[in-house]
Amino acid sequence: MGNASPCPTPMTASKSISAYSGDLLANLMEYRNAVGALQYLCNIRLDINFSIGKLSQFLSQPTTEHWKAMQRVLRYLRGTIHYGIHIKPAYTLDLAAFSNANWASCPDDRRFVGGYYVFLGNSLVTWSSKKQAVVSRSSCELKYRSLANTASELNWIKSLLTELSLRLKNIPTIWCDNTNAAALAANPVHHARTKHIEIDVHFVRDQVLSKLLKVQYVPTEFQLVDCLTKPLHHSRFWFLRDKLGVTVAPVK
Repeated sequence: MGNASPCPTPMTASKSISAYSGDLLANLMEYRNAVGALQYLCNIRLDINFSIGKLSQFLSQPTTEHWKAMQRVLRYLRGTIHYGIHIKPAYTLDLAAFSNANWASCPDDRRFVGGYYVFLGNSLVTWSSKKQAVVSRSSCELKYRSLANTASELNWIKSLLTELSLRLKNIPTIWCDNTNAAALAANPVHHARTKHIEIDVHFVRDQVLSKLLKVQYVPTEFQLVDCLTKPLHHSRFWFLRDKLGVTVAPVK
């Protein structure tokens, strides 16, 4: 794949990948070795995190369609081989996170993929894209589960900064594009209909009431986590990639 033509995105947005599409590969180890190698690259290339997470679900029985999707990731990396995360200077070290989830995104079991980004100052410091182990019955429920995961990550980062004697001047903020989830964090007015997510509701709400966390609404077009939860068209993908600080590394 060293001389392959580049692709604009690591995964096509026009077709969802299923575990049952295509024919079983003759050489299973070739696919597994490629996925295993690219998992290490996800530590510095967040733009392929969702794609590799998706392809990792088919390690037991990879097919020809899965191998084509793997080749597309390699073609994308071929065209962006000099890209990396830009660590930017900042006058204040505020914590801010973006949380999102894609409802019933998996065509096989209808489980959702949740993800988050955490910024320290102007720089991205941690991120996650993970398929959840439960099936959510509403978009509000899955957004709230994703909020709880993001809040746990923020608590860990705050404890780490405390050990380093770095104090935050402002309350950490989580940006979510679901108005119901943001309202539920401050006031559980729909408590009777959200008993099945009661633990996550109380965990996040306790953080908000204790003024240790803020949950704010952000319009969907400015939700940066979309590239961690679903495949996107190239224009949207490039826009989010630029906002996250994944750019061409300067030549020395």
